[in-house]
Amino acid sequence: MRHLLLKSAACLCVLGLSADPGPAGLPPLSLSWTIQASGTVESFRGLSAVDERTAWVGGTKGTVLRTVDGGAAWTSVAVHDAETVDFRDIEGFDSETAVAMGVGRPAKIYRTEDGGRTWALVYENDAPGIFLDGMAFFDGKNGLAAGDPMDGRFFLLATADGGKSWSPLPPESRPVAAEGEAAFAASGTSLFALGENRVWFCTGGTVSRIWRSADRGRNWEVAPSSLREGTSSTGGFSVYFFNDRSGIATGGDYRDEAAAAGNAAVSEDGGKTWTPAPGRLPGGFREAVAAVPGAQPPVAVTVGPSGSDFSLDLGKTWTPIPSPQGFHTIAFAKHGRAAWAVGRRGLIARLEIKR
Repeated sequence: MRHLLLKSAACLCVLGLSADPGPAGLPPLSLSWTIQASGTVESFRGLSAVDERTAWVGGTKGTVLRTVDGGAAWTSVAVHDAETVDFRDIEGFDSETAVAMGVGRPAKIYRTEDGGRTWALVYENDAPGIFLDGMAFFDGKNGLAAGDPMDGRFFLLATADGGKSWSPLPPESRPVAAEGEAAFAASGTSLFALGENRVWFCTGGTVSRIWRSADRGRNWEVAPSSLREGTSSTGGFSVYFFNDRSGIATGGDYRDEAAAAGNAAVSEDGGKTWTPAPGRLPGGFREAVAAVPGAQPPVAVTVGPSGSDFSLDLGKTWTPIPSPQGFHTIAFAKHGRAAWAVGRRGLIARLEIKR
């Protein structure tokens, strides 16, 4: 689902917060954003963090950036002849290998194995109504890409070779959408995979629901998200699971950015049911949510155009993080505890979390 959000960019800034203590005996948590120079004014919604030093960013006009030094320098590794492509999601496997997803018609997916010096077009679809919303990988080979409904069913692609090739799932494995239901490509995080087989994706529009599968998308079940719904600008924008039971979904209304209502929900049964976050909500519409992999206690962060927030209780209660700008998406490193967020007009920031 296509939409636009407007915010201005900053250049160099550091803001921090000493949070309330978490579990008894632990010191306060310190979170700080450091703005990094991207060298471009293109807008970013695609982001993948590999480790403490390596991350990939995708954006408008075929823009792709890579860092291999923790963000001290970001290098353009743009896709040749893709100046009209909007890369809303990107998956970095290491410093040399990545897959970038272009959303609109024609939908395109590219792959590089040499750090972005060259890119191969591995998937293209010019069918009327095609619009991809996000990718998620179970491991280095198996992954899914999800798109808005076509012929009444959500569009799903699968890869079993690390994104070298993609094939549509059969119609019987594509969930039937309600009238006016779609997904959002705001952050590339409306689709989330966990472990070898589990995957979820969230939707919005006339209804906001969260679909779940325990077999890599062959079969699906669905539940109401309890997030804001009813118009084309409302619903779930991002979903994240800490384990096979505890999950968070965030969203709201992108046309009502400051509204802290219906913008966070939690599940404690693997996504079978969802309830509104019972404590303090994030400070407005939120496009993406993610967490430090394996951290104890868990640390989750959600971002949106009006700011960012963190949670230490699996998404039930949120505390604002001072930030110079709003962001479109956030990603934590697969290895280590680094995190970046990106936004409009070349905005990139690194998040440091310390006790």
